[in-house]
Amino acid sequence: MNLKTSFAVLALLGAVVAGGAPAQPVPTPAAATATKAPPVPLLWKASRGDDAVYLLGTFHLLRPDDYPVAAEVDAALEASQRLVLELDPAEMNSPTLGLKMAQAGMRTDGTLLDSELPSETAKALQTWLAGNAARVQPLGLTAQSVQMFEPWFIALTVTLVEMTGHGLDPSLGLDSHLAQRAAQAGKETRGLETGEAQIAFLDGMHRPEQLQFLREALESSGEKGARELDKLHGAWREGDERTLWNEMAVSMRTEYPALYHRINVARNDAWLPKIEALFKQPGDSLVAVGALHLLGEDGVVHKLRQRGYTVERVEVAAP
Repeated sequence: MNLKTSFAVLALLGAVVAGGAPAQPVPTPAAATATKAPPVPLLWKASRGDDAVYLLGTFHLLRPDDYPVAAEVDAALEASQRLVLELDPAEMNSPTLGLKMAQAGMRTDGTLLDSELPSETAKALQTWLAGNAARVQPLGLTAQSVQMFEPWFIALTVTLVEMTGHGLDPSLGLDSHLAQRAAQAGKETRGLETGEAQIAFLDGMHRPEQLQFLREALESSGEKGARELDKLHGAWREGDERTLWNEMAVSMRTEYPALYHRINVARNDAWLPKIEALFKQPGDSLVAVGALHLLGEDGVVHKLRQRGYTVERVEVAAP
């Protein structure tokens, strides 16, 4: 699993980056000092008759200068009576979510992590821990404590630490921003699934997948990883659905078809009836989920079109 695939896992699973991260105020248009144009939103409007559901592709970790959002996103939220996220905001911001993930990631057979790691991976992990001691110690991770966890949990921790080290902050994710805005406006919010369900997708990874996940997360750390992150984050900022699909989803689908099906295809299919039910409720709705869930032939946008809905990308006004 290369960095693109590791990043795809984070892009597809909001619980991984929410994980109990403390909610912090997101800059508002009035408070932010914009040095860039707002990101071009991956925003679609699905309609059947007079009923509409907006579909927004989010990024679960962002930087301060990714705000304010585009006016079209504000308009979609304003026009909607309810906001639907992957997770209910109450669960997304709950400190127990991170605890549940850590509990799921703990080893239960009495063995140590190193007992199943190839020697090269074990050495790379120790080197990475030593080089990132200041960043991992607040998380309670040491060379000794990592031995208590499964490979998938440590691999995700490595990837998250690398991403936050390069300025991407889970507390600034677009999901959190929208949840705060919806709460301020008194709008209804709900989730498409639970955090426990998302954690189960990870805990169900096959052993070879987990070991390769950890090895390649370590190999992709440092400046190499930073360049790739900047490329993918930049593609999201530019609203470049083709690059995101080809660079992350297609790569993951090719290398790890079983994992890809579990955390993308199967979940998209499970969400479709819930999204279709929104058309029968009064007023419009805004559904905001990880961007990869909307893209390509496996995405929600394509599947809604197949079911007879009119789905059009929302045009963004020139600055």
